[in-house]
Amino acid sequence: MRTALYVRVSTLQQKPDLQHDGLRAYAARTGLEIVADYSDVAMSGRKEGRPQLQALMRAARSHEFDCVLVWKFDRFARSISHLLHALDEFHHLRIRFISVQDQVDTESPMGKAMFTVIGAIAELESSLISERVKAGMAAAKVRGKPLGRPGTPKRFVEHIEGLAGSTEMSIRQIHDALKGRVSRSVVGKIVKCARSQQQIT
Repeated sequence: MRTALYVRVSTLQQKPDLQHDGLRAYAARTGLEIVADYSDVAMSGRKEGRPQLQALMRAARSHEFDCVLVWKFDRFARSISHLLHALDEFHHLRIRFISVQDQVDTESPMGKAMFTVIGAIAELESSLISERVKAGMAAAKVRGKPLGRPGTPKRFVEHIEGLAGSTEMSIRQIHDALKGRVSRSVVGKIVKCARSQQQIT
């Protein structure tokens, strides 16, 4: 089974040798073929921009390996939500995930059971977030607060309609003329609507 290693250490003083040695020994014992090795050095687990982890995820999506082998969950994921998201993506890509120290292998019966539990937790978390958002919107509505994005000021709408009706300017040119004060998608909708109305009349 083509396997990618991923190791991470938080500081330059720490060495990834222990993780590497442990992972290579595990791969040798279990017959895994190491085809890639990704190492993030001096990278916090909570840092978004871990280049080697991002490279691993890109390679996974290109199906360059069949298994990801890590030393511990906390060396791989920066949070529980990040771990759940990554495991769910690996599941859909049919990539096996093994954490040596946590004794978790998503291909084993216990690992599959754990993945089912993880999926249920993720679904519960999503439902709770959705409920909180709905409750917040309901409370805001009761207090009379407007919901959603603020509308485009009338003067901008009239200016865009005027340019659309009296010139041959493109959507990009009209957007540039407004100096970014209205998003390009909104400009596009107003221009298309104004010109379609012009054709009807």
